[in-house]
Parts: sequence; structure tokens; C-alpha cells
Amino acid sequence: MSLSLDQSTALCSLLSDASRLRLLLLLEQTELSVAELTEITGLAQSRVSTHLARLKRAQLVQDKRAGNAAYYSAATQDEETGALWQLLRARLDDSLLRLDRERAEQVVAARKHGQTWAESVAGRMELHYSPGRTWEATARALIGLLTLGEVADIGSGDGVLAELIAEHAHSVTCVDISATVIAAARKRLARLPSVRFVEADMHALPLPSGHYDHVFLMHALAYTREPKLVLQEAARLLKPGGRLVLAALAEHRHEETMRAYDHVNLGISPEQLRRKLGAVGLSVESCRISSHEPRPPYFGVVTALARKD
Repeated sequence: MSLSLDQSTALCSLLSDASRLRLLLLLEQTELSVAELTEITGLAQSRVSTHLARLKRAQLVQDKRAGNAAYYSAATQDEETGALWQLLRARLDDSLLRLDRERAEQVVAARKHGQTWAESVAGRMELHYSPGRTWEATARALIGLLTLGEVADIGSGDGVLAELIAEHAHSVTCVDISATVIAAARKRLARLPSVRFVEADMHALPLPSGHYDHVFLMHALAYTREPKLVLQEAARLLKPGGRLVLAALAEHRHEETMRAYDHVNLGISPEQLRRKLGAVGLSVESCRISSHEPRPPYFGVVTALARKD
């Protein structure tokens, strides 16, 4: 579905107001009431209510009742609206927005009085620290459900992924072009006999064709000017029915970040990646922007799963 001229004009008009942008950014961070938003922003309560009504009609925010209060939060956006909002949000970095975030944290901390921790963050729990409740802990709990067989980890770095999956695979072959990084991986994973290491260029892999049940390309595409060649190599390694698991930085405009981390491109869109996967003979099972970082410049991450027929 695409936006009509009227729809796009209305959306741009809605997002052109600084107060509405402040409210929307706050509600992405945490769930807040009208009174709390008034306290945080210093805006009149009537203005906050009016702006929230417009944002709700546009399906950018949602509300729920908790006792006598209504709490607002950012709503899941459709693809077109979300794309425009992410483009705008990625460019926003202002001292007033930072102050809003600090005030919001204070308001939520004050609200907690008389509530359990879970009650105080209900609906936004993943945004708040809790001892032991981390993405790593969750991943380590869930990884036990998998049986991965023969695995190749291309652009493996110092072995973080291999350490996570090694006990659930028959073998893991870590491939990286850097001797220094491979040496660090050997040291990290010395206790795991099922892991082996190959120092090689991911554009020409000295690995057997049709040997692997799973090939991982986790953020390796940021380091290539020839993504199709890397994907061809990954596809070559897979057995029939084998799967490629891929994560890549979504298309962006931040050249300073690219240079700082030695990236050689500005990311890739899901549409581009889907086409490239198809072009190397893989059937795409999923390919989408699956997450955004919670702070500026709000980088998105494309994840994809593709099968060799």
C-alpha cells in the first residue's frame, strides 16, 4: 500500500509541529499520562490533549486505561508511515529532546512509588533495566531449542556468535579476514573443540560447497562493496534445504559512522536485500527491518532468513 497525495500531505503536516514531535518521541520511550506529559514538556494541558487527539486519529499513538488515568504510548505504524517517521526521527538530535527524556525518567521514577517494579514499567518493560533481564540472557535461554548441524559463521569477528551456538551445532567454522580477530576468537573459544577457524576473504571462501546446514552473515555486508558476491558464496556453502541467517544495517545516511567503524557502504534496504538473495538462488522466507536502536541516530537492522531449495 502507498500513500496518496492527500495522505502524505496530511502526515507531513502532522509531523511538522515541534510539540507533536516531542510528544511522539517521549511516547516511544515510555507510557505517559496527559498530566505527566504536561509536567515533562511544560506545555499547557489543553495543548497536550489536542496534540494527542490528532496523533491518535493518525494512529501514531494509542491509549489504555489504568484506574482513573489514561496512559498513552506510541502505536505500531504501517510500513509507509513508519518509513517516513524513521527517516525524520533519525535526523533528530536536540538539547530540548534530551531534556525531555531526562524529565520523563524522573517522572516515571516518581510514579513508581506504591507500585511493584513490573507495574511501574508495564507495557514498556523491554526499555528498562532489570537484574538478569537482558537480551543475551534471553538468547541463551532460547538457543537451547535449536539444533543447527554444520554451521559457517562468515565475518565471525572474535567469536561472540560461535560461543553462543557452538553447543547446539555439530561444528562451527568461523571465518574472518583479520588474523588479529581470528587470534582473539581462538583464545575466547579454546575450550570448544567443535569450533574451527579460517582466515579468509568472504568474497572467495576456501570452504566446501553444499556442506553446511546453516550459514550466518551477521553484519558482514557492511564490509563489502560487492554484496552479491558474498551472498553467492554463502549460497554455495549451503546444503539443499540449508538456511542463510543474515543481519545487516538498514540503509542510512550517516557517513561519519560508516567511516568510524570501517564500513564501506551505507547499509541496505529490505527490498534490495530480498532481490539480491533471490538473484543467487535462495528462497526468501523473511526479510524486513526488525528493530531500531532506541537512541539517535536510531539505526535500523534488517534481518533475513533464506533457504536453498
